Amino acid sequence: MVPAELADELFDKLTVYYADDDNVTVIVDRRRGERRGRGARNGGDPSREHVRTVRDRRRRSGGDRLPFPRIDGSV
Repeated sequence: MVPAELADELFDKLTVYYADDDNVTVIVDRRRGERRGRGARNGGDPSREHVRTVRDRRRRSGGDRLPFPRIDGSV
């Protein structure tokens, strides 16, 4: 991936350099900015901050657990 600022200088050179390698495709990064925080999850309203909710979905234990046996065999 070539940054947009260097595309004029590097794109053609890198395309020629990697022409024989089928595993490489030279592309220009055209992103303008960071996507996080632009309102994608807050309904498009930049004034409304998204608060992430973390949930623990593991089952809670219903009571006392049995102790693990000691290595020497005693409880």
